[in-house]
Amino acid sequence: MKIPFFSYWQLLSRHIRPQKWRFLVLFAMLLGSIGLQIVNPQIMRGFIDAALGGEALDKLMMAASVFIGIAILQQIVSVSVTYLGESVAWTATNALRGELAWHCLNLDLSFHNEHTPGELIERIDGDVSEMATFFSQFVVILLGNILLLVGILGALFRENWTAGLVFTVYAALALLALNRVRDIAIPHQKARRQAEADMFGFIEEQLSGTEDIRSLGAVGYSIQRLFHLQGNIMRHDRLAHFKSWIIHNAIGLVLTAGNLLALGMGYWLYQRGAITIGTVYLFIHYVNLLEQPIWALTRQIESFQTIGACVERLNELLKMEPKVKDSSLQLYPSAGEWKSDALPVPMAAEKSAIDLPSTHLLTADANGAGALSLAFESVSFAYNGDDSVLKDLSFNLGKGKVLGLLGRTGSGKSTLTRLIFRLYDPMQGRILLGGQDLRHIGLQALRQKITMVTQEVQLFRASVRDNLTFFDHSISDAQIEAAIEALELSDWYRSLPEGLDTQLETGAKSLSAGEAQLLAFTRAFLHQPGLVILDEASSRLDPLTEQRIERAIDHLLKDRTAIIIAHRLGTVHRADEILILEEGKMVEHGPRKDLLQNPESRFYKLLQTGLEEVLA
Repeated sequence: MKIPFFSYWQLLSRHIRPQKWRFLVLFAMLLGSIGLQIVNPQIMRGFIDAALGGEALDKLMMAASVFIGIAILQQIVSVSVTYLGESVAWTATNALRGELAWHCLNLDLSFHNEHTPGELIERIDGDVSEMATFFSQFVVILLGNILLLVGILGALFRENWTAGLVFTVYAALALLALNRVRDIAIPHQKARRQAEADMFGFIEEQLSGTEDIRSLGAVGYSIQRLFHLQGNIMRHDRLAHFKSWIIHNAIGLVLTAGNLLALGMGYWLYQRGAITIGTVYLFIHYVNLLEQPIWALTRQIESFQTIGACVERLNELLKMEPKVKDSSLQLYPSAGEWKSDALPVPMAAEKSAIDLPSTHLLTADANGAGALSLAFESVSFAYNGDDSVLKDLSFNLGKGKVLGLLGRTGSGKSTLTRLIFRLYDPMQGRILLGGQDLRHIGLQALRQKITMVTQEVQLFRASVRDNLTFFDHSISDAQIEAAIEALELSDWYRSLPEGLDTQLETGAKSLSAGEAQLLAFTRAFLHQPGLVILDEASSRLDPLTEQRIERAIDHLLKDRTAIIIAHRLGTVHRADEILILEEGKMVEHGPRKDLLQNPESRFYKLLQTGLEEVLA
């Protein structure tokens, strides 16, 4: 399996181009460093010949001083090259991390269902970290030593064409041997990286399910499975290191042959009177110097075993296309294409995606402050081509109307909401929002007009302000406080110890379930949506908090279209229409008041019997 340098360059080039001037300075310094390494042995050769020829002491002292000065300058330049190379490499690879994260966030849910968060972290951070290390070494070591190799051979030709020819053949054979063996460990390195990703994914799953694992007595299985995954890593790592050891020792033999060749060539030419003792030293020094790029290339070739697998995995990830196509999606900005005082790059990219042609924008309906009509037209959908989850579903929800959605678990309620958000596209039929086909609306514009409040509220390790605005700094504190006031949540806001600066933790550590839902309602209100989806947002709450949320819902739904996914019959009292799903099919749909007055309707029978478990 051969992985050309083009694959490496292709992956990083877009993020390196904005740094082209730094890259050119780096290249110039690299040439200077190589020149100093080639010139300094020439000075020592002159010193040796002058000493053997009985030259004056002051001339020898001058040569020694120049030699020492160049050696010091060479070290300074080498340190500068290393620093600049690392800076360019990490700037480019950090931008690549952002691009990969941006790409993953825009892939559809089927991708995220197949890949665990731990696996994606290993790819986005672990693989890219390997690339950062490699690239900094590539510029400083690999590229520099190739130029050094060419410079040494040129200097040898200048001294004696026979020696130059012999060592050119030797270097060519050594590099040919390197090229023949450079990829033998890549399959094992790739397998090792995948095994590591599997292990991190497993650890993430086990940590997130700690409570269930302990309560079910499955800790032993978790440890056993972890040992098995670690064993996979060790097996592939052992094979990769063994084949790298083969490379290392094969090149060691080649370099030993080079030393013998240098001694033999120097002795033969000196005996014939073709060169001086100083030139013999020069030959030996150059050949030893020649070992440096060959050894460096060897180490880099070993790095290729790891980095080759990383590049393959990253290219495979970037080639994955979302099944839900968005023509408005903008490319992730490369390094240097955004200002440090602007929004963070991902957010800037998201906002640029909102600037769509007018035909792709959703506008408020005339009779509602942003209310949007919703229509399903013969919609069918199945996950992964399996049995249909939704079957020929059709209904219309007028602007400003509230729909109560009822059905058992697995009836298709969650799938319906995912289709509205375009997390998936229907296999048949179409969905209209505000009279426009969802496929013709930019994803960001669509999701700016829809919001959802669920029982499980995602909190971020950040302030209340950032949790409410999703880190959108264009929303002022005054807007946030106005939203809190409009939702009649001022008493909750005043209970926060540090107001908007109160720091929250991920998960349920910072807020109670009720407080988290109050935060979610404020978050939704700031969103100013045209369609609101409530997934039983008022369940499992104490009476006081539920009263607060009931008031907040009234304000949030005012002049807006809404869908309330209910698991309790009592939570659909504000619905204008009722829709009941069963095994993906609509079994009843109509105005709530009409269904309440119809003894034959399912909704009426549910209310009369109180069998709320059918909604569970």
